Amino acid sequence: MGKQIRWLWENMDKPYRKRHIIALCICVTSCVLLLVNPALSRRLIDDVIMAQNPDPLMGILMLMLTVKLGREGMRYLMVIFLEKASQNVMFNLRRRLFEKMQYNDMRFFDSHRTGDLMTRMSADLDWCRHFLAYIDYRIIDAACTFLFATVYLTIVNWKLTLLLIAITPVLLLITKFFSKHVRPRFVFMREKLSEMNTAAQENIAGNRVVKAFAREEYEKERFEQKNRAFMDSHLRINKLWLTFFPMIELLVNAIQLVTVFVGGLFIIRGELTPGELAIFTGLSWAVSNPMRELGNLINDLQRFSTSAAKVMELHYGKPEIVDAPDAVAHERMQGRIEFDHVSFGIDSKPILSDVTFSVLPGQTVAVMGPTGGGKTTLIHLLARFYDVTEGQIRVDGCDVKQWKLKELRGGIGTATQDVFLFSDTVEGNIAFGNQALTIDEVKDFARRADAAEFAEKLPEGYDTIIGERGVGLSGGQRQRIALARALAVRPSILVMDDTTSAVDSETELYIQNQLHALPFPCTKFIIAQRISSMRDADLILVLQDGKITEQGTHRELLEKRGYYWQTYCLQYGIPMKEAV
Repeated sequence: MGKQIRWLWENMDKPYRKRHIIALCICVTSCVLLLVNPALSRRLIDDVIMAQNPDPLMGILMLMLTVKLGREGMRYLMVIFLEKASQNVMFNLRRRLFEKMQYNDMRFFDSHRTGDLMTRMSADLDWCRHFLAYIDYRIIDAACTFLFATVYLTIVNWKLTLLLIAITPVLLLITKFFSKHVRPRFVFMREKLSEMNTAAQENIAGNRVVKAFAREEYEKERFEQKNRAFMDSHLRINKLWLTFFPMIELLVNAIQLVTVFVGGLFIIRGELTPGELAIFTGLSWAVSNPMRELGNLINDLQRFSTSAAKVMELHYGKPEIVDAPDAVAHERMQGRIEFDHVSFGIDSKPILSDVTFSVLPGQTVAVMGPTGGGKTTLIHLLARFYDVTEGQIRVDGCDVKQWKLKELRGGIGTATQDVFLFSDTVEGNIAFGNQALTIDEVKDFARRADAAEFAEKLPEGYDTIIGERGVGLSGGQRQRIALARALAVRPSILVMDDTTSAVDSETELYIQNQLHALPFPCTKFIIAQRISSMRDADLILVLQDGKITEQGTHRELLEKRGYYWQTYCLQYGIPMKEAV
C-alpha cells in the first residue's frame, strides 16, 4: 500500500502537497486541543463545584468555548485543504490516464473491456480521491487521538489507564483477522462491478441490435445476473463486517463500563477526584472511538488498495507500438506501398502468410476475398496498429517501424464500413482530422463524398448535431460522412474498407468519379466485395485464408477463371458454363 500512497503523492502538484501537509498538521493540532476541554472540566468540577468557588466559572466557560470554536475552525480549514489536494490529484490522474489511453495500441483495447476501463476512470479513481480527502486524515486523527488521550490519562492515573488499554491487543487480533479475509472479497467485488458496467455499456452501445432481434428479455436477464452477482459480493463483505463489528462494539462499550465502575472505586478509596473521573469519562471515547473506527478504516483501506491497483496498472502500462529511437522524420508521404513477405498472427493463430505486393504513388489497389481472410488486417498493419510477425512493410521505401507514428498515420485517411461518428455537428465530424478546414472546404469534401445533399437538408445544416455514432442517419449517410472525413485530411494513402457497401450503385459511381478527380495526389487502398468498386484498380488482390491467391488487373483476373471470375459471374448474373 505504501507504493500506492507514493504514487498518489507523485501525482499531486507541489502547492497542493504543502496544503495537504498543513491539513494533516492541523489534524494533529486539533487532537491536542481535544485534551483541553476535559482538563478544564476537571477544574470546573474540582475547583468550582466541589470547592463552591464561582469566581473562575466564567473564565473557564469562555476558555472552553474559545477552544471549541478554534478547533472547529481549524478542522473546517483542514477539510478545505484536503479536498482541494484530492481534487488536484483526481484532475491530474484523469488527464494522464486519458492521455495514456490515446497512445495505447490496439492490443490493449482488444484485451480490455470498455466497461472495465470506464470503472477504472470513475469509481476506482474516486476511491483514490477518497483516500486523500478522508481516509488518510482519519487514520492520523484516530492514531493521534488515541495516543494523546492515553498519555494524558496515564499522567492523571496510570492504573485506570492501564485497565482501559488492556483490551487493545484483543482488538488488534480481531482487526488482523478481518483485514486478511476482507481484501480478496473486495477484489472479487471490484471484478463483479466491472462486469456489470461492461454489460450495461454493451447494451447501450448495441441497443439497435437488441431491438432488431427482440432480445430485450434476454438482456434483462443477463444484466440481472451481473447485478445480482455484484450485490451478492457486496453482501458477503457486509456479512463479514457484521460478524466483526459487534465484537469491536462490545469491547468498546466494555471500556466505558470499566471507566465508570473502577473510577468510582478509586474515588471511594481517595485515589481519584471527581474532576479526574470527569476527565476519564470525557476522554474514554477518545480511547474507544479509534478502536471502533478501526474496522471502518480497514474496510476503506482495502477498497482503496484494490481500486488504486487497477488504476496504477492503467497508469504504468506501456504500449508495445511506439516510435523507434531512430525513427526518421519525413516530408509529405508520397504513397508508395510495399508488402515484402509479410506474415502476421495473434496468440500463435496465423492471420496473414507471406503476403507480397507493391503499389506505386497514385495507383489504386483493391483487395477482395472471403470473410475472415485477413483483408482488414492488411490496413491495420499498414497503419501500424499491429507489428508484423515476419517480413516488412515499407511506405515510400522506408519500413513503417522507422516512421514516426504521427506522420505515418497522419498520411493515411481511413473510412471503414463500421462507421464511428462523434456526438458533434456534421461539420465537426468531417473536420475531425483537420481542424483548420474552412466551412467551404468542409462542404467541398462533403460534395465529393456525396454527403452534401442530405447534410444541407438536415434541420441545422452542417451545424446539426448528429448524435453518438450518427444516430438519426442511415448507414449509407454515415459512410459518406466517414469518407468525407477521410478525404478532409488530404491523405497520401486513402483506405476504404467496404466504405460504399451501404450506398446504391448510382451513388457509388458518383463517388468513384470524384475519387478519380481529387485535388491532391493519393494512393487508394480499397477493400470491397463489389466488382464495380474495384474493376478500374491498377492492382486487384484476392486474399483467401491469409494468402494472396490471385493478383492482377480486372481483365487479367477474369482470364484466370479463379475466385475473382466466379464472383464476377455471380454478381452480374452470368452462368459460369456460358461464361466459359
